[in-house]
Amino acid sequence: MSSESQIHLQQISAHVYARVGVANASPLTNSFGANAGAVIGCDAVLVVDTLMSAAQGGQLLSAIRRITDRPIRYVVNTHHHMDHTWGNCVFAAAGATVIGHEYTRQALHDPANGLARAQRYRISAENLAGTVIVAPSVTFRQDLRLDLGGVSVELDYPGPTHTAGSIIARIREDDVLFSGDMLFTNYHVTMIDGDVANWCQVLRTLQSTAPRTIIPGHGPISSVADLQAMEEYLRVFDEEATRLCTGKTAADADAIAQELSLRLPSPPRAELPFIVAANLRVRYLPR
Repeated sequence: MSSESQIHLQQISAHVYARVGVANASPLTNSFGANAGAVIGCDAVLVVDTLMSAAQGGQLLSAIRRITDRPIRYVVNTHHHMDHTWGNCVFAAAGATVIGHEYTRQALHDPANGLARAQRYRISAENLAGTVIVAPSVTFRQDLRLDLGGVSVELDYPGPTHTAGSIIARIREDDVLFSGDMLFTNYHVTMIDGDVANWCQVLRTLQSTAPRTIIPGHGPISSVADLQAMEEYLRVFDEEATRLCTGKTAADADAIAQELSLRLPSPPRAELPFIVAANLRVRYLPR
């Protein structure tokens, strides 16, 4: 897979580093702009999401190794989508335990989410050389706390949001939250697997409990204001898409997407504009 020459991890806090704010998002070069990060304790390292291929996962591993040589004990998948999990194989091979919600493990075992799924984005087998889907071997239902030595990571499942198994990872010592794809900032939002009603409710709850620093699933370092903007985006998208798609078919998706994009909240989101029509085709229009 052609890719960034090197992944850069920005120091977010005393224990947290992350790749954030990727521009010009693409499946071929940067895993759709997905964010990923590492939490470094005295005893071990925990990785949050692993990008989209063995190549990208390998670059993430190299970036972590430029910062620390402490053992990478855990990988946490915030959800099952390929841009956050298909690099798992690199870390599993290096001895890390992969952790996620039980629904995430189920989804990654589903053949519908196999490597062939990449073909719809024109990603070839060559692009995915060495990539093997590795599902979490450790799962939980509601919450899980992981001690890294001097810092801990709290995993929490608030119910179905972006996917059935999406979770958040909170580092209270540093007042940092990895939201996964519950939050997209400056990116159009993938709603295909989402439960919009509960997703909006969870975003409202997070607004009242949000830490100082939020690392979204896609986009730059974020804040409570971005949670509010995300909730509004989802609400307006769902209302307008439902109205505009009444009586239409998938053949109308591109035209509806153009009109819908004009009705979405300002400021406009720059990244992954094709997602608007994709959401319409799968979620709102009969095929």
